Amino acid sequence: MLSALIGVYLWGWLGVVLVLAAAATAAIVAGGVWNRAGAALLATATTMALGLFAGPTLHETYVKQFGDKVDALVVDTAKHVNRKGTELWTCRVVDTSGTVQDLEDLQNCDGQYRRKQHVVLFTDPLGGLKPWIEATDDRSLDTLSLSATGGLFAVTTVTLFYAGMRRRSDAEMGAKKRRKYGPPQRSAA
Repeated sequence: MLSALIGVYLWGWLGVVLVLAAAATAAIVAGGVWNRAGAALLATATTMALGLFAGPTLHETYVKQFGDKVDALVVDTAKHVNRKGTELWTCRVVDTSGTVQDLEDLQNCDGQYRRKQHVVLFTDPLGGLKPWIEATDDRSLDTLSLSATGGLFAVTTVTLFYAGMRRRSDAEMGAKKRRKYGPPQRSAA
């Protein structure tokens, strides 16, 4: 989950590398060491999905629960299309200190705000994360993203725990193959 937060908000390439390393580790341990291919596939898929959900969820949870509230006014909103053809929103806001900030979709600006609308920015007291924009000063969290992140984390944990408890040795795998296919035979050459 930490790698997702790093990838989304600090250094994108490092977060991607960390998520891929975590997924590869899950695959190697569950599939290669413990000989549980199904568990390896499920753990890898959920680890990759966790990399997508965890970053924004952790950001929202942290700044809304521990961040400072700052009143702000939406000055302008704009929709632009990037090189890939994805439509992205930007909200330009001015807070009470006069600071102008451009917020992106990762900061909860998805086109739902209009010009001259009063909003609240939840800011990181340590200054490491970008602000999160909300229409009200309500500190309640999005239950869907929390549920998705928690569910993916639980599935990954349970899958790896189950695979670790039911691991197979290489000798067991060899015996299973001999029962199914018979003993190895020399080729006639």
